[in-house]
Amino acid sequence: MNDGSDVVLERLMTLHPKVIDLVLDRVHRLLSALDHPERRIPPVIHIAGTNGKGSTQAMIRAGLEAAGDVVHAYTSPHLARFHERIRVAGALIEEDDLARLLAECEAANGGEQITFFEITTCAAFLAFARTSADWTLLEVGLGGRLDATNVIHPALTVITPISMDHEAFLGDTIEAIAGEKAGILKSGVPCIVGPQDERALEVIEYRAARLNAPLHVQGQHWHVIEEDGHLIFQDEDGLMDLPLPRLIGRHQVDNAGMAIAALRALKRTAGADAAMTDADWPARMQRLRTGPLVDAAGDADLWLDGGHNPAAGHALAEALTRLPPRPLHLICGMLNTKDATGYMTPLAPLAKHLHAVSIPGEANTLPAADTAAAAKRAGIPASTALSVANAIATIKATTPDARILICGSLYLAGNVLRENG
Repeated sequence: MNDGSDVVLERLMTLHPKVIDLVLDRVHRLLSALDHPERRIPPVIHIAGTNGKGSTQAMIRAGLEAAGDVVHAYTSPHLARFHERIRVAGALIEEDDLARLLAECEAANGGEQITFFEITTCAAFLAFARTSADWTLLEVGLGGRLDATNVIHPALTVITPISMDHEAFLGDTIEAIAGEKAGILKSGVPCIVGPQDERALEVIEYRAARLNAPLHVQGQHWHVIEEDGHLIFQDEDGLMDLPLPRLIGRHQVDNAGMAIAALRALKRTAGADAAMTDADWPARMQRLRTGPLVDAAGDADLWLDGGHNPAAGHALAEALTRLPPRPLHLICGMLNTKDATGYMTPLAPLAKHLHAVSIPGEANTLPAADTAAAAKRAGIPASTALSVANAIATIKATTPDARILICGSLYLAGNVLRENG
């Protein structure tokens, strides 16, 4: 798709030499020039964490909308199109509106240095400030403390499970990363906390105590389990018996628990069933059912997942064990900033073979040969392929009844969704 916003987005990519530069000065400057739209947006639920942010946000949104509320939502990165990042009053932002907002932010910025994420976040705030809604769901881009979204005073915060990721920017220990994520905590504002490593939880609890921010922690203040095909949620207000999440995997039960705890805190549980059954979040154990890649796979079933760190690898392995047995072939492409072997190790007992690809058009792709080498270190037989389509053809020729999982990166997932139409 080549449209007006794409032209502006390409220009915005040139406004700062670094893709990621975690300070808030540039955001505050531009928001001031725009007359502070962040102060006029509907009440905010601010979500940080390493894994599960998008799925948890999707379930909260489904629950709020089923309760009759109008919801803005901001997430990143996008998969196939940038528009996916900004949802205004329940609908993806219109192309013409996005182009105008981006141009307005570009003009107000006056050529000053600012990162792509910072200026597009400001555009989202403008959109949200100019359209009526009941709630705004904001997903942190990276970290929390110095993330461009961390300029608002939320009604509620959510911290999903924290694990090792983005060490170059957030620190090389769980404690350091947790300190950055806990930067979204605000004085007096309640926070829903998902399952955490004890070291991460200690950091969150310490910062919350200093800010007098009430915590609602899984395992302490609320509990969630899967039982007899149902999701059982319990807190001091009582027990809820709900459908299992539509999203696949044991980790989605924990994500669902965070979503229900958030709806409880907002006193909006009328849509709790819909939070489970209606939430949709692409490239998270997504079964691809139509399209040219599905046609090319023949009798094989085709799945897509964008997880990319060791914790995501564990969650993915658990989700795969719940499916009817088939020979598992992975098609994997990763960024060179990720722990490829750590991601693949949990998948090693399940995978027959890994077909490594480079991510098309991505400067930071891990070369296919390096991905294959990482797979072998993890204990998975591996070879390289020229493309996802090439790998599918190879698998179909040798294992026509395979389960094919395309995995390793949201950037690869985006390419696959575009290629598959």
